[in-house]
Amino acid sequence: MTTAEAWAAWAQAPYPIVAGEEPGVKPMPPMLRRRAGFLGKMALEVAYACLDGRSDIPTVFCSRHGDVARAVELLTDLANGEPLSPTAFGMAVHNAIPGLFTIARGDRANHIALASGAATIEHAVIEACGLLADGAPAVLLVACDCPLPELFEAFQECEEQPYAWAWLMTAADADAVALNWSACEDAPAGGMPGGLQVAAFQQGGARSMERCDGRLRWHWSRDA
Repeated sequence: MTTAEAWAAWAQAPYPIVAGEEPGVKPMPPMLRRRAGFLGKMALEVAYACLDGRSDIPTVFCSRHGDVARAVELLTDLANGEPLSPTAFGMAVHNAIPGLFTIARGDRANHIALASGAATIEHAVIEACGLLADGAPAVLLVACDCPLPELFEAFQECEEQPYAWAWLMTAADADAVALNWSACEDAPAGGMPGGLQVAAFQQGGARSMERCDGRLRWHWSRDA
């Protein structure tokens, strides 16, 4: 899905997403672009499209797992006594993708990378709202993830899928989306990962949505 229309159609009847071709990320210089893997290129593609040339906008990058496939490759090499690639290591850390984005654009705006388990997307929104409350006129939120490597498939709590999307968040207006929470001891229901559940809510037009991460129940709603 590469257009708003495709995302909107998916939101009406969500289906499992499978990986397609790597995004081109044409605005990024080739020397930097080739450092990013599939996850990174998805995130960079939507980040460039969302900002559309704007600068000096802080970024909140969120991914529950990050580029875990690259990390597994490095750990496997380490276990086998093979030398590690400094470039691969540098791109395996969680803030590598937003770092690459700011370097390519020469942008000195603040960027934050976070992972918060099943509630990663909600905590990213809270972080972005904190930046808005501190005076930022807008905040770029980028959410992305990929399926876990085969080594970790037995531990996944939901149907992991490849995706990336971005929001350019501003202070609330008449069409605001609201997020609240309360205690919840129910186990997560599985199904789509949280980032895709929120994408379906945002694109699908529902007035409200609830989801539980095993500790908190998150209440999403919209004014209109």
